[in-house]
Amino acid sequence: MNRLKKIKIPTPLELAIVLSLVTFVIALIYTNPGDSILSYSTTLIKYYQLGFWDLLAFSMQMMLILVLGNVIALTPAFQKIIKVLISHINDSTSAVVITVIFSIILSLINWGLGLIFSALLARSIAEQARLKNIKLNYPLLVAAAYTGMMVWHGGLSGSAPLKVAEANHFLIDQIGMIPVKETIFSTMNIALTISFIILLPFSFFIISKINSKTRTKNNLLPKPKSIKKTIAKKQYLHLIFGAILSISVIYTLYFNGINALNLNIINLSLFSISLLLFPNLSMFMDAVNSAIKSSSGIMIQFPIYAGIMGLMKYSGLIALTTNQLISISNAQTLPIYSFISASIINFFVPSGGGQWAIQGPILTSAALQMGVPIPKIIMSLAYGDQITNMIQPFWAIPLLSITGVKVKDMLPYSTIIMVIGIV
Repeated sequence: MNRLKKIKIPTPLELAIVLSLVTFVIALIYTNPGDSILSYSTTLIKYYQLGFWDLLAFSMQMMLILVLGNVIALTPAFQKIIKVLISHINDSTSAVVITVIFSIILSLINWGLGLIFSALLARSIAEQARLKNIKLNYPLLVAAAYTGMMVWHGGLSGSAPLKVAEANHFLIDQIGMIPVKETIFSTMNIALTISFIILLPFSFFIISKINSKTRTKNNLLPKPKSIKKTIAKKQYLHLIFGAILSISVIYTLYFNGINALNLNIINLSLFSISLLLFPNLSMFMDAVNSAIKSSSGIMIQFPIYAGIMGLMKYSGLIALTTNQLISISNAQTLPIYSFISASIINFFVPSGGGQWAIQGPILTSAALQMGVPIPKIIMSLAYGDQITNMIQPFWAIPLLSITGVKVKDMLPYSTIIMVIGIV
């Protein structure tokens, strides 16, 4: 594990740039229809440019989920929850177990909320550990905070299952509208989710005990931030607006049921809740500004990964890769190979919705030919996408920014958890 920490690991932005170059070279070698290297290189650059702008709408949806989840985590109500939790933590093991439980449960509700709340919880625990001289394995604690990203795609903000639940999704003519009761609320997914809720905290408990002698030096833990205290003047305009938005969400869900859940409904819900949980608009905007700052890395990297997606999509590389897996599969193994392919492609396209956009047509076509239930293929892709998040630092950017931990220090622990999750 110490050897892993000594390995030079690129930053998330460096990794995105390197993956762009690697994908370009692979596409140049394996998808060239016979053009000259110079000519096809120019074509591939055009594909990258096309992809660069392909996910603007989806990027906005993802940014809103992250920012609004962050905003809710910064509300006075959630800050009080963090203080209550900290008061019950006296050692590293209890800190890790409590953090991973909240990370999983909140990420199943909303991945942005789970990611940011857990990051804030981990940092707050570390600040208190510094003040009270509590022995703490900080990288392990941060890995526990990140674990929710390994279960999020089977939760209420899962991109692929929510996308296919929309009436106008891009595969509506091929597979129809797939309600969330067949994906997120299926017996298979519920059983897997429950097993994760039990298994992952227990795994962190064991890891913490095994690494009981590994402790972060007190002076390396984050210092408590001085919070500027202001008198929260009560206002009502935003409360009225938030209430109206909440009523519209409730109205939609009441008349359409749980199947009405999609990315837009989730974002509208988060927006209305965040408005209702702040006493005034000034505090709300302060939280929004802070959340946007923590999300800046994702905002600037999303177009880069969209460019990679464009390269893979328009050059035919994604079809080539996935079709090779399909060619060796049958009705029993197709979900497994879908899982494997999604796990690999997550390194190149770390967006769950982006993966579904490029893999969905191929995997659903194969599923229809082989008689494999479409919901099972959707969730196979979702599981594959989320499992390798543990070693794909793209979504860890806000977490690392808040906690101050380097990805190379967290990676040994998150890798172990990923292996457990795969099994």
